[in-house]
Amino acid sequence: MTTTRRSFLTASGGLAAGAMAGALTASAAAAAPQGTVIEHSLIPLPYAFDALEPVIDAETLETHYTRHHAAYVNGLNATERALAEARAADDMSQIQSLSRQYAFHGAGHYLHVLYWSVMAPPGNGGGGDPAGLLAGQIAKDFGSIEAFKTQFSAASISVEANGWCALHYRPADDRLLVLQIENHQNLTPWDVIPLMVIDVWEHAYYLKYQNRRGDYVEAWWDVVNWPRVSANLEAARE
Repeated sequence: MTTTRRSFLTASGGLAAGAMAGALTASAAAAAPQGTVIEHSLIPLPYAFDALEPVIDAETLETHYTRHHAAYVNGLNATERALAEARAADDMSQIQSLSRQYAFHGAGHYLHVLYWSVMAPPGNGGGGDPAGLLAGQIAKDFGSIEAFKTQFSAASISVEANGWCALHYRPADDRLLVLQIENHQNLTPWDVIPLMVIDVWEHAYYLKYQNRRGDYVEAWWDVVNWPRVSANLEAARE
């Protein structure tokens, strides 16, 4: 993990520092012959299951968090143990499958932690428009906030099958980028730091919006926690 990425995880504040860094660093068992085995945990949500209504209904949020996100945490922990067992047995015959699972479940866990943190109840931290440094950076890189939202929405709606859309920061040229992510781990380059994500797997919206992903994306702007996204940008630029 780079210094920039580490500082982003630990300096983002609120959920990002108290839960994101904790969830991703997790707890390590004592070093053993097979190496340190990490135990990841499902972080507490920063709001009640019904707090994001009417944009995201309570049943969807509870199911998403307690079943889907939890499944990625469990899958990541199972893969951590399987890799440790493979090292202890000096048996790498399943390394291709384990590496794929490690990326899928690990990215799924990471993205969900970020997703929960960049939302807030409508009118109580969620919605509106970005301000300050973030607003200026968006205007510089996309032309206007409206142009950014149009591009982000279009990218979110057009993700093929399962995945995410993310606002990233690229330190190399001080630029914001909108990128699609297929599943949890595909299509994203290495040289970027994610600041904001929307989950467009069907389980994130299907109970309320059925197959109307566009309606979900349009409504989602009313729960975006812009102060948190702005804090993520500030931490990423340090």
